[in-house]
Amino acid sequence: MALKIRLRLQGRKNRQTFRLVLTDIRNPRDGKYLETLGSYDPFKENNNFTLDAERINYWLGKGAEISENAQKLIGKAAPEIVTGLRSKVHAKKLKEASKRRAAKKA
Repeated sequence: MALKIRLRLQGRKNRQTFRLVLTDIRNPRDGKYLETLGSYDPFKENNNFTLDAERINYWLGKGAEISENAQKLIGKAAPEIVTGLRSKVHAKKLKEASKRRAAKKA
């Protein structure tokens, strides 16, 4: 089962709020989800989002992917999560490149 952290639309017309949820990639945007990881209310002036950084790190460690919009929101609230994720992706690319170089020499 492939998991994804993404935003789920809530609220009424012209007054939407969003929840940051963990869901299966096959579920629709506003469909069922496994766990709520945070929320975002664009109509509040200050402190308009809440996140559970510990659970986000846990699920990213288990292999969950993160959507682009969710990554932007997490980057505002907890930039250390996004920088850690980027460093892991960069390390993986370097490892694959070194394997390709070694295979090319052999």
